[in-house]
Amino acid sequence: MSDRSGLVSCAEALRPLLSSNAAQGAAERRITDAGISALAEAGLFKVTLPERYGGHEAGIRTLLEVAAAVAHGDGAAGWVVSLANVCGWIVALCPGRTQDEVFGADPEARICGSVAPAGSGVAAEGGVRLSGRWSYVSGSLHAQWALLGFNLVDEKGEIVEGRIALVPAKDYSVSDTWFMAGMRATGSNTVTAEDVFVPAHRVLSRARLAEGDYPTEYEDEVPYRSSWSPMLRMALLGPVLGMGRAALDHVRDAAGTKGMFGTVFTRQAESAGFQMQLAEAALRIDTAHLHARRAADDIEEYAARGEQPAFPARARMRADMSLAASQVVEAINMLLNVHGSGGFADASALQRIWQDANVAARHASLLPGISYEVYGKALLGVTNDVATTV
Repeated sequence: MSDRSGLVSCAEALRPLLSSNAAQGAAERRITDAGISALAEAGLFKVTLPERYGGHEAGIRTLLEVAAAVAHGDGAAGWVVSLANVCGWIVALCPGRTQDEVFGADPEARICGSVAPAGSGVAAEGGVRLSGRWSYVSGSLHAQWALLGFNLVDEKGEIVEGRIALVPAKDYSVSDTWFMAGMRATGSNTVTAEDVFVPAHRVLSRARLAEGDYPTEYEDEVPYRSSWSPMLRMALLGPVLGMGRAALDHVRDAAGTKGMFGTVFTRQAESAGFQMQLAEAALRIDTAHLHARRAADDIEEYAARGEQPAFPARARMRADMSLAASQVVEAINMLLNVHGSGGFADASALQRIWQDANVAARHASLLPGISYEVYGKALLGVTNDVATTV
């Protein structure tokens, strides 16, 4: 099994390189080749890869901390690392035949994906024929495979079941559609497939996944018993945490020399008002980490016991994650307020962190509105009738 501290240290060692390349990545709307190569050489795309293929076979707590450490240098790079790893985790839920086809052939293979049912498929002999157009596929520029959600339909066009297909890059195209205010380097472009045949062993049932009924034969590998929805949602949070730390470091480091216009203070660090707001922002970021770690530890504890968490537990995990993301965003806003308008200069890393974090934290799975309602229903014993996944 993996050494969490060692993997986090590897990610932290890449911070200077990732940070120095972040502006270029944002401008070019893709992680630089140097950044991808460094991340791959450090083994950070293999955090969730089974040991059978030379991976670290780590759980979600390790992925959370690795992604945060990468995002401390570059939020977009942290996002790509985290989502590639959670997609790799999904492949590790597949039958051994499928895993061999991907990781047995190439242990360095990276997977992107969108599990939202944006496509449609029809049954064919030995599998399905898949067509569709999937938006926001992060890491699509650096992947060799894609996981694509779709609805299986019958001859009348009526939905039979939600499924997910694993498709090699040769069978889909990537359109350059990702033009956003933040997370520009993630390459979250649009993937299109037209009447692609996908064999049955590369197709997963969403209903079975939601129940924790995974088709892998390797049932003794604990990380691949983790609960489906909490695992996917948690992978989105690590990069947000890392960006919070990056913003805090930026503002704190500048405070020793940056003045405060219109005051008697020659340095921001001399102001009690600044000190108090800096402390509050730091505590919000700490709060985010504590809630995230609680949820991650719970996911791993259930997996270790071979159990799937019931609705109340999953609802609280989801609320933990949404609270954590919103706390980071609020902290970054506070840090920009106390740092001053210079933080919005193109040359400042702070404005990029602010943009990236605000875009990332607004992923539908992290927004607090539905998450808090679901958790409130769980606390009151009310049936969940609002969220399709918890």
